[in-house]
Amino acid sequence: MKSYLSLSEIRQDITTGTINCVGLVNNYLKRIEEKKELNAFLEVFSEEALSKAVEVDRKIKEGKAGRLAGMVIGIKDVICYKDHKVSGSSRILKGFTSLYTATALQRLLDEDVIVIGRLNCDEFAMGGSNENSAYGNVLNPINTEFVPGGSSGGSAAAVKAGLCHATLGSDTGGSIRQPASYCDIVGIKPSYGRISRYGLMAYASSFDQIGPLTNSVEDAALLLEIMAGQDEYDSTVSSEPVAAYTKLLNKKDKQRFAYIKECLESDGVDPEIKIRMQEIIDELKKDGHTVEAVSFPLLEYLVPTYYVLTTAEASSNLSRYTGVLYGQRSPKSNDTNSTYFSSRSEGFGKEVKRRIMLGTFVLSAGYYDAYYAKAQKMRRRILDITTEILVDYDFILLPTAPKTAFRFGENTDPVAMYLEDIFTVQANLTGLPAISLPVGQHSNGMPFGIQLIGRKFEEGNLLAAGHDMCKKLRVLA
Repeated sequence: MKSYLSLSEIRQDITTGTINCVGLVNNYLKRIEEKKELNAFLEVFSEEALSKAVEVDRKIKEGKAGRLAGMVIGIKDVICYKDHKVSGSSRILKGFTSLYTATALQRLLDEDVIVIGRLNCDEFAMGGSNENSAYGNVLNPINTEFVPGGSSGGSAAAVKAGLCHATLGSDTGGSIRQPASYCDIVGIKPSYGRISRYGLMAYASSFDQIGPLTNSVEDAALLLEIMAGQDEYDSTVSSEPVAAYTKLLNKKDKQRFAYIKECLESDGVDPEIKIRMQEIIDELKKDGHTVEAVSFPLLEYLVPTYYVLTTAEASSNLSRYTGVLYGQRSPKSNDTNSTYFSSRSEGFGKEVKRRIMLGTFVLSAGYYDAYYAKAQKMRRRILDITTEILVDYDFILLPTAPKTAFRFGENTDPVAMYLEDIFTVQANLTGLPAISLPVGQHSNGMPFGIQLIGRKFEEGNLLAAGHDMCKKLRVLA
């Protein structure tokens, strides 16, 4: 089967009779089996996907098909799908079956998307390498000695390896954009409140957002347009109107880009990424856009602020997993205390335990004001300065990550691992939309992405700028 970069290419071949949905699903199933060593899928819905494909083919012939007819997707194992297992890639939810479907996913299903399976990820979306899953590492399809990024590593690897056409991930601090960068694809985190979080397992509730990982900005715009909008089940969803993102992609406006000069001056950023950033800046200027350096004096506070706040929220959100009502219950349980202690000790992995303990500490008596309260104030300051920049500029341009993907086992220091998030957490702390674009190729053979942050709820402009940049600058591994 040929590689399709966009749904429009698939629909064209369906129209000419070159392919149909059943053929697409069969080809993806074959590819999943051939590439099973990547460990991207935790479960493949073979029979169900084929049955749905038959139904969609019939709808296409009758002229009644939805906007996503012909698109086959995988879903990250933190997104609920009624009557299907969902575990957050954690032992503590082994065997758990969802009672309902996430709103974002339901809206795609209503447009005839075909779901082919659930995808591996870092446990409860906590990690930047996909080395924290209870079900083993996901491998990077470009070079299997390297991590695919995290936490949506299975989602990114599946798209890059051609195991499905697109995937859904979640982004709390870069978990869509960083693996997109490591795997040479497109990943977008929408504004906080743009897409309903109903049916998304909570890691840090004031940060989490569902978003797509795709081969093209065109498909990202389509999926985002369908998923976005108000939802009676999520009070944090915005009532801001949802633009027709797919119709805005070819806007040719001259834009104003700001790049954070501290990023290009930082010793922690790979020299080749700096060079590519400068090349992109020069290319944008040549095309008539304004590109200027700005200072962001709080760069060193981004990661500490993010981890104080997200671990605090995680310690609260994950307190529901006790082994009492559902999920794993330890055989060592003989009373309430032993049930909680043993089930959680055996069910949670090392990284999840670390973050729960950190969060519990910063919320504890005597430390709340010293850590959590200060982090909340810093979050507000970060938002204020970022907003000030975006008054004068349309976008902030920066690397998605300071380096390319690293080899398995290379980053064993948790602090060093957390610093890989330095350029992605700003969008989550501020609730702004951000997109990672596959426009870089390193001499080590691995790709890297460049990131744009836009104004809140202006995903249309962000996608249009990303679409234009990808057409001119994209580098395929």
